[in-house]
Amino acid sequence: MVVTRNDPWTSADASILWSRLDRPGHESARLIQSAGSWHLTGSAVFAEKGQPVRLDYLIICDAAWKTQSAIVAGWIGNREIAIEIVVTPDARWLLNNEPVASVRGCLDIDLNFSPSTNLLPVRRLKLPVGHEAAVRAAWLRFPSFELEALEQVYRRVSSRTFIYESGGGRFTAQLDVNDVGFPTNYAGLWRAEASA
Repeated sequence: MVVTRNDPWTSADASILWSRLDRPGHESARLIQSAGSWHLTGSAVFAEKGQPVRLDYLIICDAAWKTQSAIVAGWIGNREIAIEIVVTPDARWLLNNEPVASVRGCLDIDLNFSPSTNLLPVRRLKLPVGHEAAVRAAWLRFPSFELEALEQVYRRVSSRTFIYESGGGRFTAQLDVNDVGFPTNYAGLWRAEASA
């Protein structure tokens, strides 16, 4: 009897470097397993309307890949960015200590400026090939850094390929992922240059 694993992801710590394809920029991220939780940390450096941008982030998820907290810090031009997000045990989201009712119940953070957070639902859902799931993510918009709900669909078409949709199908992209779940090719937006 042959058994096909639906969840082929490795548990090891991993890192990746992406090039942006839509504008000058790079991003590097690292995934670390730590005492029953997952830490996703990274740095994005890119240009936005002629201004240099640097954004560092740290996302902590529980063992089931549910977002517990997120920090984003850096700058856009001369504007300082300091964002702290906390998710309470009853799935209330606080943005810089202010509740955001529209994202209550969301399980995933989605950083609008980064490909890294696609890893979170990919790992959490454990979709078999040929299946799909609808999720509602807490979407941290760039450059406003407002938090809003974003309806998403992940459809697994092969062991390493997903079709991602958001906004009721207004945005659709193919996501090729590696053995950790990091996107390696994201439909004309990001491409992996190195990984470990």
